[in-house]
Amino acid sequence: MKNLLATLLFLLISNAFLAQEKLGYQKPPASILELVEVPLAPAVRIDSKGENVILFYRDPYKSIAELSEEELRLGGLRINPKTNIGSRTTYYNNLKVKKTSDKDPKQVDGLPLNGRYSNFNVAPNEKMMAFLNTTDQQVEIWVLDIEKSVARKLSALEVNANMGDAINWFKDSNNILVKIVPKNRKELINISEAVPEGPTVTVSDGEKAQNRTYQDLLTSPNDEYNFEQLALSEIVKISLDGTTSSFLPTAMYDDLDFSPNGEFVMVNTLKKPFSYIVPYNRFPFQTDVVTKDGKIVKTVNEVPLNEVQPKGFMATRTGKRNLNWRADKPATLYWAEALDQGDPEVTVDFRDAVYELKAPFNGNPNLLLKTINRFSGIIWGSDNLAIASDYWWNTRNTKSYIFNPSNSSQKPKLIFDRNYQDKYNDPGNFVTARNEYGERTLETIKDKAFLMGAGFSERGQFPFIDEFDLKTRKSKRIYESVYTDKLENLNSAIDMKKGKILVRIESQQEYPNYYFRNIFKKNDLTPVTSFENPFKSLQDVHKEVITYKREDGLELEGTLYLPVGYDIKKKEKRPMILWAYPREFKDKNSASQSTANPNEFIYPYWGSPLYWVTQGYVVLDNAAFPIVGEGTAEPNDTFIKQLVGNAKAAIDAVDTLGYIDRDRVAVGGHSYGAFMVANLLSHSNLFAAGIARSGAYNRTLTPFGFQSEERSYWDSPETYYNMSPFMHAEKMKTPLLLIHGEADNNSGTYPMQSERYFNALKGLGATARLVILPKESHGYSAKESILHMLWEQDQWLNEYVKEKK
Repeated sequence: MKNLLATLLFLLISNAFLAQEKLGYQKPPASILELVEVPLAPAVRIDSKGENVILFYRDPYKSIAELSEEELRLGGLRINPKTNIGSRTTYYNNLKVKKTSDKDPKQVDGLPLNGRYSNFNVAPNEKMMAFLNTTDQQVEIWVLDIEKSVARKLSALEVNANMGDAINWFKDSNNILVKIVPKNRKELINISEAVPEGPTVTVSDGEKAQNRTYQDLLTSPNDEYNFEQLALSEIVKISLDGTTSSFLPTAMYDDLDFSPNGEFVMVNTLKKPFSYIVPYNRFPFQTDVVTKDGKIVKTVNEVPLNEVQPKGFMATRTGKRNLNWRADKPATLYWAEALDQGDPEVTVDFRDAVYELKAPFNGNPNLLLKTINRFSGIIWGSDNLAIASDYWWNTRNTKSYIFNPSNSSQKPKLIFDRNYQDKYNDPGNFVTARNEYGERTLETIKDKAFLMGAGFSERGQFPFIDEFDLKTRKSKRIYESVYTDKLENLNSAIDMKKGKILVRIESQQEYPNYYFRNIFKKNDLTPVTSFENPFKSLQDVHKEVITYKREDGLELEGTLYLPVGYDIKKKEKRPMILWAYPREFKDKNSASQSTANPNEFIYPYWGSPLYWVTQGYVVLDNAAFPIVGEGTAEPNDTFIKQLVGNAKAAIDAVDTLGYIDRDRVAVGGHSYGAFMVANLLSHSNLFAAGIARSGAYNRTLTPFGFQSEERSYWDSPETYYNMSPFMHAEKMKTPLLLIHGEADNNSGTYPMQSERYFNALKGLGATARLVILPKESHGYSAKESILHMLWEQDQWLNEYVKEKK
């Protein structure tokens, strides 16, 4: 009898833990469905002269059938082995062109029926555009004559886009380098059917290899074989008349890059050995310079397998890195090398040195400058003028220098030295223009350069253009947006001398459109596009940016939306959804700055909480959740306290306005926002329910750092324990909806994170629901998945928030 009772008890417990609900894909309420099905406005490309516009159209979503096509996950890549292109590629299905002066675009003729277009690459002369079309069987190369608005297939060759960078134009704009599938590529191994020849063995030889928890890594010799076969390509030269000639023989080619004068090509080729603990971008590789005729000139870099490097976000490998062409020279390479062995814990005066080497690449490298922080880039200007920048994560510091590339004995002049999280004092980005080689270089007029900035400030956002005196290193404002009811983003300078700037203007009800603005003439604005607001049902929704203070006095903000048809005068108390994402800062000043703009167009993307303004909810979106650690303190040392403080301040602020019933507030978030949700529900009683999508809940499963935490578990085990909702599952008393993509590829957010957390919650008697979306990655893309996700969220909110007893 005792054994029988034990058996029955075991079966009851087992059934409880394994209880599952068979459910087909569902759809949300009609008012949400209407918004989801709104067609996307096209993506826009306007050429550097401001003459021609290309419009790229696509469906907002894939289908679950598309996501169900064959997929191999190898070395950090996701590949469709049948078609030889990334299995998660975003495809466009139509193209149109117009002159910027035309009102309506013209349909591109000659496009294939049911085409799937990607990898767009405009020729140097900007008259033609090459692109890929993926059929059921292969990837094809096509070209668009922009002026004539006619497209045609250029070749029947089978393109290999598995490693990206499949198309590169010659500088003459008449020929293209294309990666194709080699004729002698071997058949792939069917992993599910292959009989193992032995165990898989990996070895640690005593060196520390503290890597993030990457996904889609190689796991066996069979994976290695398949990766190599899919990475192999032959490079051919195809002329616009269809003539084809061999350029480089079969190898595992990665990136290709023509020199500014077009005489040379820099070619990166992957090598063996492969790795089971890092993705392919840390495999060994070799960089060769070849002529435009495909003849090898010189091997300029050889990089070994990079499994082991020092600890910390600012760690890097030794040797040449950031190898690139000088944009202002015909054919000169430049690169950075670490002066601290790539170890941020080594004390040195300069972290990096930058060198150059001119064609024919046989001489000794020339030192250009040394940087105090880790080198991040150069804007080239002329023989005696360039601007370099560096950064250091731990202090959030960035520096910019003017230096003379022709004389390294001249000390670089420091022009900016600031906290890059300090948006109010961001000087902006230097304006560039196309030079004689078609490359972007520093735009200068009579010893003046120009800075274009977002314009965040205490009084609001007012994008600007400053004139920067290269001699005095002082700025003078020459344009500042004056809109208080719209948002004007400065896109690019078409003609700086004439003051012709491409801008994008939007408001809460006005869909973003492009215009030419003459900054030297008042109210001189010429429309380029004329997209209408497709979200009519939201155009009268009340939206405002509210500011409030945390208990410790830190200024916070959030974007508040009131329900459709809400009467502000009556102030009826409604349920609320708070949606947020935590961000780390090293100083309170930067953390308190307002970067939300109330004039941004009201746009509900696939994962947005805004859909629920149609269901009677108040929504506080992008609520500020700063986690601050000043001085020697790390932000995460007080993560939970600050997290709860942020949430309480947000709820208090909206409650004070009289809009909500604070007993009916839900909290939601995606990825690190999901991690936030689980922690808030575990450590506070502020919420009626939570929605956590694609999160990580046990930080011991990401032991060598996560998000902005660079300490390992063994450096600070208490941090990993305190921040892990899994470790505090017994505290969960609030209903939690967990959603996760079955094929999540984001570092650390394995689907196992949600599965194990849910099992813990269920075992401890918490109210929870776990939804695994088949085939979906970290972000969801199939229409069926997104509609079902919205249905799940709506059902959860109705039961535990809106109808809360």
